[in-house]
Amino acid sequence: MNFDFSDDQKLLRDVARRFLQERAGAREVRRVLEGEMPFHRELWQGLAEMGWLGTAVPEEYGGAGQGYLELCVLAEELGRTVAPTPFSSTVYFGIEALLLAGGAEQKQRLLPPLATGETIATLALAESTRAPTEANLETIVADGLIRGRKTAVPDGDVADLAVVAARDGGDGPVGLYLVDLNQAEIERRALKTVDPTRSHGEIVFKGAAAEPLGDGKDGWATLTRLLDRAAILFAFEQVGGGQAALEMAREYAMQRHAFGRPIASFQAVKHKLADMYVGVELARSHAYYGAWALSTDAAELPLAAAAARVSAADGFYNAAKENIQVHGGMGFTWEFDCHLYYRRAKLLSLNLGSQRRWKDRLVSQLEGRNAA
Repeated sequence: MNFDFSDDQKLLRDVARRFLQERAGAREVRRVLEGEMPFHRELWQGLAEMGWLGTAVPEEYGGAGQGYLELCVLAEELGRTVAPTPFSSTVYFGIEALLLAGGAEQKQRLLPPLATGETIATLALAESTRAPTEANLETIVADGLIRGRKTAVPDGDVADLAVVAARDGGDGPVGLYLVDLNQAEIERRALKTVDPTRSHGEIVFKGAAAEPLGDGKDGWATLTRLLDRAAILFAFEQVGGGQAALEMAREYAMQRHAFGRPIASFQAVKHKLADMYVGVELARSHAYYGAWALSTDAAELPLAAAAARVSAADGFYNAAKENIQVHGGMGFTWEFDCHLYYRRAKLLSLNLGSQRRWKDRLVSQLEGRNAA
């Protein structure tokens, strides 16, 4: 049995890698990091022109109609270059929410501009520093109007459309709602994070119009399914970032000499590189399992998502951290690119909730499988 990607998917990977190396190298990432741009607009337009935003969107809604395996391939390459675009917010949250639970009219109206990059979307979930749960959400929707505050919203300062988790009528069940963020009844401000190349914002809803996503039922269950799907796609970004950090450390260790020989020949450095490799490959195996579960909508998807999330977050963070250590004192400087991957690793490890939350979910999924 072949668990690898197909030849066509590998060709897509090669094309994406060349495109992103030319258009999203470290110099371009630094343009966003050191400038005032919330994201790289030229790169975003390029991704739209390549048709990558609509990779998993059916052709009837203006997408490429390919599939999730192709989307996983692209996510890994975007992670390799720590691309400063709202790709994940728009595709993993906005498009996926509509594909998962949107009504026919909502898909027809909203998916085409998302697939072409005209609309940027996001998910508005967290309301404070505490983890959002079905019981503690305070944002409410009453009579079609939404009121409340969401914080740490990825690309919340630039998005046009938000999928918002809110409570129906204040004491009703949690639902998912589609909100146009360009309404006058909405206030937004940008937030500072450890990685300015992936902007975040705070959104205050003051009676803005909101429409239920799909039939408006089982909002929390739909949100859980959405986060599982996003976890697998983010895992591929983390695998790509971890692999890039590993390659950067290896190249530097091969070129840097001390005591008349490359530092890669020193046992301590070898051990670091070996640990980085093991972490990245473990994450890759779980991500591949997740890609299978996502592409087939398998019953194992929640388990695969939790395993991919935990291993990829750990693998990327360890690779980014040890990459700095292999570079020694130079690795801590602004001029070297090590910090670009460290920033992204820290950010991605928190964007879907803490590692503790996902480890608890992994344990509960394993217990449920064993009980069955």
